[in-house]
Amino acid sequence: MQQTDKGAPRTVAIIPARGGSKQIPRKNLERVGGVPLVARAVHAATAAAGIDAVVVSTDDDEIAAVAEAAGARIVRRPAELSGDTASSEAAILHALDELERRGESFAVVAFVQATSPFVPSVELSAAVEAVREGTADSAFAAVATYGFLWRTGPEGEAEALNHDASHRPRRQDREPHHLETGAFYVFRADGFRRSRHRFFGRTRIIAVPEWSAIEIDDAEQLAAARALAALRETPARIPVRAVVTDFDGVHTDDTAIVDADGGERVRVSREDGMGVALLRRAGVPMLILSTEVNPVVRARADKLRVPVLHGIDDKEDALRRWAQEQGMPLADIAYLGNDVNDLPAMRIVGWPVAVADAHPLVRAEARVVLHRRGGDGAVRELVERVLSS
Repeated sequence: MQQTDKGAPRTVAIIPARGGSKQIPRKNLERVGGVPLVARAVHAATAAAGIDAVVVSTDDDEIAAVAEAAGARIVRRPAELSGDTASSEAAILHALDELERRGESFAVVAFVQATSPFVPSVELSAAVEAVREGTADSAFAAVATYGFLWRTGPEGEAEALNHDASHRPRRQDREPHHLETGAFYVFRADGFRRSRHRFFGRTRIIAVPEWSAIEIDDAEQLAAARALAALRETPARIPVRAVVTDFDGVHTDDTAIVDADGGERVRVSREDGMGVALLRRAGVPMLILSTEVNPVVRARADKLRVPVLHGIDDKEDALRRWAQEQGMPLADIAYLGNDVNDLPAMRIVGWPVAVADAHPLVRAEARVVLHRRGGDGAVRELVERVLSS
């Protein structure tokens, strides 16, 4: 095996992520927990011990940009390896060949799938260690199952597969079987080149938590993954360098009192005002970005001493231009929104955040859903979590 300076075999994580997808268009860029699937895979591989390099194989410019921003290196995949019939094995072999042309050789490969949004880094590390130490030639993620499996016979009758139908032992008396999750496969590079397959030699099962086993192939699985992320991923800190917020439904409770002349009054939180003051004193740039053309928006922004862009129809474009003017990477910005017109802006930042009473589609796309409602301290909560980082 190719050795590192410390004597351990060099390991590369390869994440195939082509641009095409039939059931979910642009699937690898869909967000779970507010993070694109390809970026989640990069983060999981980067966090795993024993991996020396993380590479994304793709034919798509946008996927390449997102993966690179997440910390991966890019191997451009040719068109003949990017269609619906192209195999993952072919993409991995191509990536290994390309890396060798660049003068890099790896003895161990961790094949990580972006369509598995909850790749467990600890278990991925265990698989890498098993192959690097030589206790396995290949290893893969699987969950233990004690279920009774059946199939439909040629005449439509039920046939027992992994058990005797006449004998129903208790769970504790049954031997578990294992279901492959698709999250990761780790193997020796030389054995993979010879076999052209991810399973060869001494293959080892790496048990992973059952909750992590979801794999996204259709819209229902994507929705389930987003719901699961909201339950399991609740970062206390939000490490960003700038904060951008909507106004109505964020600084306000999304209601207004209209007088006889058409003037509007809104309810805001003094807590939010203090939070903005703390953010300003810390030197963290902030912007209010609103579609409304209303004097109350400007008046509140002036009171907070925060710049405001209002009457904005294209929030994504306005946010991109502001970030460029600030010299601020979009990955380092938190955007706090509440309704569907915030989605385009939320999808381009590193930390899309939703107020507690946000529209369900906004909550589904958010990386963080706050505990506070709009107009009831949500901005203060976001500020405190930013400053705690």
